[in-house]
Amino acid sequence: MKLKPDQLKSHLTKAHASGMVPVYLVSGDEPLQVGEACDLIRSHARELGYAGREVMHVDTGFDWSALHAAANSLSLFSEQRIIELRLPTGKAGDAGSKALVEYAQRPADDAVLLMITGKLDKAVMSSKWVGALDKVGVIVQVWPVEARQLPAWITQRMRVRGMQPDTEGVALLAERVEGNLLAADQEIEKLFLLHGAGQINARAIAEAVVVSARFDVYGLVDSALAGDGTRAVRVLKGLQSEGVEPVLVLWALAREIRSLTEMAYEIHAGAAVDRVMAAHRVWDARKSLIKGGLKRNGLPQWQAMLRHAGQIDRIIKGVTPGNVWDEMLQLALLMAGIPFLVKV
Repeated sequence: MKLKPDQLKSHLTKAHASGMVPVYLVSGDEPLQVGEACDLIRSHARELGYAGREVMHVDTGFDWSALHAAANSLSLFSEQRIIELRLPTGKAGDAGSKALVEYAQRPADDAVLLMITGKLDKAVMSSKWVGALDKVGVIVQVWPVEARQLPAWITQRMRVRGMQPDTEGVALLAERVEGNLLAADQEIEKLFLLHGAGQINARAIAEAVVVSARFDVYGLVDSALAGDGTRAVRVLKGLQSEGVEPVLVLWALAREIRSLTEMAYEIHAGAAVDRVMAAHRVWDARKSLIKGGLKRNGLPQWQAMLRHAGQIDRIIKGVTPGNVWDEMLQLALLMAGIPFLVKV
């Protein structure tokens, strides 16, 4: 059974009457939401008598027979327990897949398996072991909160604490902690400690909140593909101020541009956009971004951007003179559909 994170609490409340399912799989790359989902499962399990806890970390050389041994061992004082299996890569391998399928077929009578993984890609979600766990348990996939969803997320978190922020204040907080939910939650907690429940305005938030924005190269690429030149500029400036190496930023931009150039070429040759994206294995969550970028820029524009990326690479290597950050700004704006700035 697949559940969204906000459906988990309701499911666990019902478990007090019917009992917990044998397996809970929580996956995702957003640490705050993954952690909160796991804490919720552990809390309800303890309330139902699962007092023991055994933690296993799957790394190189992990012996999957340990899972079988844990499932079949009698715990001290015959107490119910949580078997916590942590798989950061989300890749179980052949031995792991076999062990997990076998566990799903014969889950432990006195234990709940809580499996925590990184984000699972489409291939893994279609694997035998995920399918086997899905049949007997609950799968919770955690997805990052997008920039446009962040204000609503912040508002909800503040209202849970009895705080009533104004719209301007929420927008300010969202901008300051962009992409970092842990920082956002910490700032909300700090605001609550300083001001308590009740109304809170933008001025109070501005005085209390530090700049905690987590700028990353993927956010830059997505902003440019979305045609959001303002945010792309802000993210690029953030990367520069944080000391991110230019070669890493160029790598992310050039990789996306190269992929879009290939897709634009196939579309120019007569292929349907949806079929091209399927052939290039574009994720559903990114299809609107990619489609927007292909609609905004044609093959000649993507080819020009690819040449520009090559020029920036030569600047980084010292072969060609130029300001690498200015040139990457121009490249990001071109991806966003904004033409070159005129130099005077």
